Amino acid sequence: MTLLAEISVTFALDGSQLRLWADPASPPISRIPCNPYLPHRATESTHEDTKVVAKLRASDIQYVLAQFVDIHGAAKAKAVPIEHLDMVLTDGAGFAGFALWGFGMGPHGPDYMAVGEIGTLKALPWMPGYARIVCNGTVKGSPWPYCSRVVLKRQLDKLAAQGMTLFTGIEPEFMLLSRDANGKLKPFDDTDTLDKPCYDYKGLSRASGVLGEITSSLRAAGVDVYQIDHEDANGQFEVNYTYADAMTSADNFVLVKMAVSEVARKHGMIGTFMPKPFSNRTGSGAHFHISMGNATTKNLFHDPNDPQGLQLSEMAYFFLGGILKHARALAAICAPTVNSYKRLVVGRSLSGATWAPAYIAYGDNNRTACVRIPGGRLEMRLPDAGCNPYLVTAAIIAAGMDGVAKRIHPGKPNNTNLYEATPEQLKQLGIEVLPQSLLEAVTALEQDEVIQEGLGAELAAEFIKLKRMVLIVYSRPFSDWETSRYVEGF
Repeated sequence: MTLLAEISVTFALDGSQLRLWADPASPPISRIPCNPYLPHRATESTHEDTKVVAKLRASDIQYVLAQFVDIHGAAKAKAVPIEHLDMVLTDGAGFAGFALWGFGMGPHGPDYMAVGEIGTLKALPWMPGYARIVCNGTVKGSPWPYCSRVVLKRQLDKLAAQGMTLFTGIEPEFMLLSRDANGKLKPFDDTDTLDKPCYDYKGLSRASGVLGEITSSLRAAGVDVYQIDHEDANGQFEVNYTYADAMTSADNFVLVKMAVSEVARKHGMIGTFMPKPFSNRTGSGAHFHISMGNATTKNLFHDPNDPQGLQLSEMAYFFLGGILKHARALAAICAPTVNSYKRLVVGRSLSGATWAPAYIAYGDNNRTACVRIPGGRLEMRLPDAGCNPYLVTAAIIAAGMDGVAKRIHPGKPNNTNLYEATPEQLKQLGIEVLPQSLLEAVTALEQDEVIQEGLGAELAAEFIKLKRMVLIVYSRPFSDWETSRYVEGF
């Protein structure tokens, strides 16, 4: 059996790179081409890289998942033996782009190459022997504009050029389900039947086994989970983890979805991030807490002397103004499925509230508004658990910075219960309703040049095309509702 020796790696000025692993008996180490698009990687030395790899090998890691997401935010990956990790870090792992949703490629084109970022390399406790590295997409050595992570990086680079860093904290909600004898979905716990199950001790206790494994797995994978609770629907839970820079938060959100899905499956459950599995129960959101830092990490959104008492700076108000101005187009990205609009519907759930926004407004601690202000930051309540976090963040940046550039003030906060407001009251307040269907949202996106530019013309066009295809497919199935309503109706 050939033994592989670990060696340090040095980057040369000509852009070439030495391999991470070599056969001691082989001829002198050759140079291999280095992909020019290696975001966030050092160019002087990869000594730290080899230390990371050595640590993983010592932990019996045999494979690395070269992972990225498609346009829908679904995790895609290829398993690479750890001996070939250098390939993922340089040229990238190759994929047939036409086989992936939303990559703008045909079956006759070049491969989509997923280039890994060494700083994201972490073991996956629920997959013994496997680690995960998050990848950026390239084609022929250049960043691919249809890659969601590339889209977000482009927006973050614009902020960095102005000395700013966006921080986000994402609160994903999910449901733990099973199927009855007839194959119908239901909460996994048959005793979880309260009309108001939020924070219920019994519901939390009876799910403690799977929730404990989800929490410990995520913490071992580098996600600092600090609390988990039973949410407002039966079988619904929320994971809270520490905020981070926007890219890390998006990476972590994808990892949370991966962990919940697979750990739940091990326990005989279905872990779902579907926005609204049950018509009479609260849907699953993914609220984005947003703040902006400068070079010294000062929160540029915070001002303790805010005359409106929300502790927001002038910049934060303008950023918020941009979000509200572009909220209808943002809905297409934040609530990207047909099912999403069952969550955003105007009305009540069995518990008394949907906890989802239906109106374009903001307020102090107002959870009925699109944006809540917890103090010194913004909580964007529009995104649901089925969103693509990279595209949501990129679109929020585009909207917010448009507000900053144009000094769009959002007006006074609204602190009334908007669920109870009448159409006349909303009209007097100047508050618009969010799109109530995917068709409305996609149409708004088609008309919003700012959000399209933030996503990039290529990806925006692909996104709109795919959503219009979904709407056509959705409209075709024949339902019993139609028969019962129309057979004797004329």
